[in-house]
Parts: sequence; structure tokens; C-alpha cells
Amino acid sequence: MSQSVTVATRRAGSAGKAEADDTPQQYLTFSLSGEVFALGILNVKEIIEFGNVTEIPMMPNFIRGVINLRGSVVPVIDLAARFGGQSTQVARRTCIVIVEIIGGDNGETKQDLGVIVDAVNEVLEIPRAEIEPPPSFGAKIRADFIQGMGKVEGRFVIILNVERVLSTEEIALLARMGGEDERSGEAA
Repeated sequence: MSQSVTVATRRAGSAGKAEADDTPQQYLTFSLSGEVFALGILNVKEIIEFGNVTEIPMMPNFIRGVINLRGSVVPVIDLAARFGGQSTQVARRTCIVIVEIIGGDNGETKQDLGVIVDAVNEVLEIPRAEIEPPPSFGAKIRADFIQGMGKVEGRFVIILNVERVLSTEEIALLARMGGEDERSGEAA
């Protein structure tokens, strides 16, 4: 019963930088803990139905585990917990957005990560002129996680900085710290 929706994207390396400043960018919008967030569509590989997630011991609470995606092991991040909130309660519309992160020192390393969201909404085109800089205070999440605030039909959509939110280096560091905390708690 595992349905998959592949998001058709064109991977245009630096073509986006040459475009005019008012050219609309496409974003996948989704709901999470009552807020509407967006990810750049070029980072999204596909959207899958929430299925079996294998838990991994001694991980931070926002790492829900891993899934088998066509033979590949894909870590699954609970975005609500990553933002410091409660873990996502799985419901009928809960799904996993598979995101491709490019990292490493040389920018050559690609890593797929699954992100648990309450529900996927739609793909929106938001002109760059309609994107405000992130607020310096008052947001429920870290300011460096926010790329901007998109204005859509009189409301704001929080556009996430996917490289910061899903930084594999930071997640690995937190996982190591979480493992050390649990080991020191057992010794006490």
C-alpha cells in the first residue's frame, strides 16, 4: 500500500542565479503543527506515504529512524521535533517527503533524507519580490532555519533553509551527543 508520488523537477545547476529577480520560484508547501512551511522544489525528490520506520537506538528524538527506499537506507527526520516541539502524531495524511541534500566540503556528497510532515498541501510559485527576509525574533523555530517568508494570498508561508534544517553535519553531531548523554546516564 506504499504509494509514491515523484516530483518532476529539472536540476538546473546555476541556471537559477541567472534568472531575473522577479522570476517565481516553485516551493512544495506542507503543514506541520498548524503552520504552513515550504521547501524549494529542486530539493524534493518524492513524497511517500508514511510507512514502516525502523527505530535506531541512542538517537536524538527528532531522528525517527530509517526506511528502505528501493534498497537504499534513508534516515527519517521528525521536523516538528527538530524544531523543538512534540513528535509528530501519525495520522491519515502524514507522509514522508524525500529531500536530497548536497553537502560535504566539496559540495559533491548527496544524501537523501526523509522528512515527516503532517500533510503535503501543494506546489506554489512565489515571486522573489514576494519573499521577505526571515524575522530576527518571534518565530517558533531557529532563525537560521528560515530562508524567508513568502507572501501568498495575504498570508505568510515559512520558506525553510533546507541546508540548515537538515544539515547532516549538525545532525551527526547531535546524534553523537545524544549517544554520549544516554551512556553517561546509564553509568550514573
